[in-house]
Amino acid sequence: MKQTRKNPIFSIISMSILLIWAVFVIYPLVFSLFESLKDNKQFMNNKAWSLPQFPLLWGNYSDTWVRYEFGHYFVNSIVVTIGSMVLALILTSTTSYIMARYAFKGRGLIYYFYIASMTVPMMMLVIPMFFLFGDLHLSNSWFGLIVLYAIGSVPFGMFVLTGFFKSLPRELEESAVIDGATHYGVFFKVMLPLSLSGLITISIVNVVGFWNEYPFALMLISNPLKYTLPVGLNFMQGAMQYRTEFGPLFAGVTIASIPILIVYMFFQKYINEGITAGAVK
Repeated sequence: MKQTRKNPIFSIISMSILLIWAVFVIYPLVFSLFESLKDNKQFMNNKAWSLPQFPLLWGNYSDTWVRYEFGHYFVNSIVVTIGSMVLALILTSTTSYIMARYAFKGRGLIYYFYIASMTVPMMMLVIPMFFLFGDLHLSNSWFGLIVLYAIGSVPFGMFVLTGFFKSLPRELEESAVIDGATHYGVFFKVMLPLSLSGLITISIVNVVGFWNEYPFALMLISNPLKYTLPVGLNFMQGAMQYRTEFGPLFAGVTIASIPILIVYMFFQKYINEGITAGAVK
């Protein structure tokens, strides 16, 4: 069989585009790290774009963590993110399984309704959600934020997981039923473990989204002790009043970025494989 050779010009163009894109992605992270090691004097002397001067001000990080109570915001984000992820997995996996494996009237309509909801701009929901959660007494609570995040992640998660569940042979269900498994047993002991790659994919995507979400967290949470990281950064800047301390502020940005970088470093292959597999299936 004749092998086709790659066009070297096409390879060079592709690599050049990827290199440029990598620079655009990496540069803000490096810039944030460098700025977190400076003091205000370096900023005022038009040195915001230069390398930090020695000695490096690592104390900006402790100042941010303790003085501006950044540790509280960090813990709050962890609680909200983990709670939202667990609830999102429960809602998404059960919904996807029903949509993929059970035939009932209106299934297609419901499925496309979920998919269509992904096209609704998030900012259109801020005001309605504000009044709705106020009437339900879910404002200013982590539980309300967790419920909102989890429900909002269901359409995308269902889009990914439905493909996994549809691809699984029905003989597996029949064998489990013959062995005495109930509907719940088939789902939790057979179908759910076989869709592990899809669950990991949507978990990673959701974690990144929950960790960085700002508008709804700002709208629902009014108690500073319950602020998540994005809202806490904004509150931190306001607490500086008339003198913005750029070093601690950029230190906060860097701290907030570290967990997301770790997630991408260790689980990047699962994101790519899971989304591709779900689409193909």
